Amino acid sequence: MNFIVNWLAFYLIETPSDDAGSKQIRLTRMLTQNEYEKSELRLFLDGEFAKIAKRKVEVNPKSEGSPTKLGQFILAEGHGLDSNPNYAAFRKLLSSADIDEVRHLCHDLVNAYLRTSQVRGGVLLLVKARMENYSDEFLFLLKCDFEQKTAVITDETSLISNVQMAINAKNMKSIMFPLLLEEGMTDEYHVKIHQFSHARYFEEFLKYIEYPQTVAEIVSHEVVSLAKQHIEMQYPEQPEVRQREEEEIELLAASPKRELAEKWEHETVLEAAQIITDRQPEVELQVKLDHMHVRAQLLDYGQQVHIAKFNGRYVVLLEGDVLQFEKGFSPIELLKPKNLHDILTEIEQREARSAHTARDGDDTPPW
Repeated sequence: MNFIVNWLAFYLIETPSDDAGSKQIRLTRMLTQNEYEKSELRLFLDGEFAKIAKRKVEVNPKSEGSPTKLGQFILAEGHGLDSNPNYAAFRKLLSSADIDEVRHLCHDLVNAYLRTSQVRGGVLLLVKARMENYSDEFLFLLKCDFEQKTAVITDETSLISNVQMAINAKNMKSIMFPLLLEEGMTDEYHVKIHQFSHARYFEEFLKYIEYPQTVAEIVSHEVVSLAKQHIEMQYPEQPEVRQREEEEIELLAASPKRELAEKWEHETVLEAAQIITDRQPEVELQVKLDHMHVRAQLLDYGQQVHIAKFNGRYVVLLEGDVLQFEKGFSPIELLKPKNLHDILTEIEQREARSAHTARDGDDTPPW
């Protein structure tokens, strides 16, 4: 996959060290195709366009923190794509053949980018390129932040020389429009956005783009919907109880951390999990038992992951054919496992001893 650059706009963005002043553009340059081919930028960006185009993006990411997202242009009912300001700006840049108009449009886009709240200094590149052997044209917006404490090797006397404003393509943030589905096929309704930064200023910059729900959000909504159906069946003639139960479920769903609610029987949970996994097979199941973390899939519940109560305490039982260890050899790896019934007996005896001590007090001598 090879991209041919039609033009490239280069902007150096500087932010004051004390954050008191405003961000400003200190250096700009517009390169034609021939100028780009002869410049050092071609070597710097070599392969980056193909890497961005090939980078996988999930329709529904697993979490909000996914670095690569699929943005969709927001459209009012009855209005076409041209009514969306972000789409109109991107499409105008791609369709313009006048280099002066391109320069003006790029300048407007960069100024809009500078108005976002958490923009850092660095280099911003706007590029129009097409895939070799195809007529489809793409707009790339690339941002490289300045590298901290960067130096080059000089001579035996000074050893190194400090570099004031270095950039690296490794952590480059990018916007690609339109979305490349496969070679020769594009989707004008979506853009691909890639940024590792927690600041999310690309999302702030593109105000008229929305992002699909994460898998976690979809599952939460489905669980709430299933719970409401279950509550309606349980309390058909008790609207006040039904309302209270529904409000409690909604509060649970909105809480970042939740303890086991102990509301449904195993069979009800299994049925609800089956409905969800039929639609979303890859849904994860993450549980924390005291300080211990369990990570599995929702499909595993009732098959290889079991949750029970024994003597008033929670027990999470995991079953499988192979038990593997990572990082550091421990004596546990030499274990001959006990029978499960023996372990349950030991837990029961331990709890009985603890209860006896709590009831009668500690009668050991004070020495």
